[in-house]
Amino acid sequence: MTASASRPRPARRALDELSLPIEASAVDRVGAGDPDWLAADRRAAFEAFERLPGESNLLYTPYIDLRLAQLEGATVVSEALVGDGRAGDLPADADADALVEIDDAGSVVVALSKAAAAASLRVGALRDDLDAVRDALTSPDALAADDKFAQLTRALWSDGVLVDVPAGVTLAKPIVVRWSLGAPDQARFSRTIVRLGDAASASLVEEFVPSAGADPDAGQSLFAGTMEVTLGAKASLGVASLQELPANVVGFEHRTAQIGEAASLRWALAQLGGRLVRTRVDNRLVGDRSSVQQVEIVFGSDQQLFDLTSYTTHIGKDTTGDLLSKAALLEGSRTYLKGLITIERSANGTDSFLGEFGMNLSKAARSVAIPSLEIDQPDCRRAAHSSSVGPIDETQLFYLESRGIPPDEARKFIVLGFLEPVVARVPLASAQDRLRELLEAKWIAGTEGVNGEAAA
Repeated sequence: MTASASRPRPARRALDELSLPIEASAVDRVGAGDPDWLAADRRAAFEAFERLPGESNLLYTPYIDLRLAQLEGATVVSEALVGDGRAGDLPADADADALVEIDDAGSVVVALSKAAAAASLRVGALRDDLDAVRDALTSPDALAADDKFAQLTRALWSDGVLVDVPAGVTLAKPIVVRWSLGAPDQARFSRTIVRLGDAASASLVEEFVPSAGADPDAGQSLFAGTMEVTLGAKASLGVASLQELPANVVGFEHRTAQIGEAASLRWALAQLGGRLVRTRVDNRLVGDRSSVQQVEIVFGSDQQLFDLTSYTTHIGKDTTGDLLSKAALLEGSRTYLKGLITIERSANGTDSFLGEFGMNLSKAARSVAIPSLEIDQPDCRRAAHSSSVGPIDETQLFYLESRGIPPDEARKFIVLGFLEPVVARVPLASAQDRLRELLEAKWIAGTEGVNGEAAA
């Protein structure tokens, strides 16, 4: 009897290899009808995508893994958002000054309060007036030039949102941008431009929710989106992002900020959903006395992977950075927390801190924290980082149990309290309540039958 031929093994994918089928022709298809300047920007970005490695920072090359993305059947969406170009009216008792809703089919609905309309707030689809955003779209600092997937988004974006707050305007209620996603076998690329004029003040809530027909067991889809923020002198912006995408979605998020003189930016970012989520935040403190506060949390379960990177560059004098990343991981979930603070020679008087903390709630969960500093200006008020990864603190458990709280409840209190810093910074009460409900529901789903198990 002859031995049967061995079964051929499938080719192994590299850790940084994205399985999405992409050809140069996709750039022409997405950019059909674009002005020449935008077509040229797309081509240059695609060339950069083909040239760049999956991870350009040599410190982080061991900590990228895109193998959970199974996007072989996905098709790049080339159609722009569909809307009538007019903003509807929000009722007087609405809890937002502006609402933008986008769904899987590419339809967009925009509504403004009377106060926002009177203040000349501009909110709408990015393609409604391309000439008005030409400088923002083509700026070299708009998206990270050394990031392969940021450049892919720059090349293939088909739709997006513009938020433009005029100088001197203060909005009492937040702007809400809600994406409903989850249709299988789609690859959607989008850009969001947020601009605040001098002395303007606003808050923005960004929500990523499952679409009505989303099926977590369907074919995978990709959503790659940006938020590109520019703040004028003395402007103030708070951004809260709640990501609860279905399990069939792979998410790439790129956020950048150019922060002007005495301007302040506050990020509060929550990552709960998706199969594989890779995010990057680039803060550039360009103006003197500018500041940024950034808190990002992850609550992972099942086999989810969250890859978070933060870059903060201090350029102006007397700038302040306060950056915190936290991850609580159930079951076999994983997270990479990577951050770099750069203090340039011009940045006298910098005060900057980076903290990265992982809480492993099962023996199979894994978290990696890599905070870094690069200092070229010794005249700093503070330049520090801190990190830790481990299970729940047994002394905290002992304290709560000694007050009569059952062990399972004590664990829940500690975990939800660990994640509370982002919840407390969400500027919309209904979104705060929703986030707390999601966190508790995820805790219950991830601990059924395993409460009381000690982490490794």
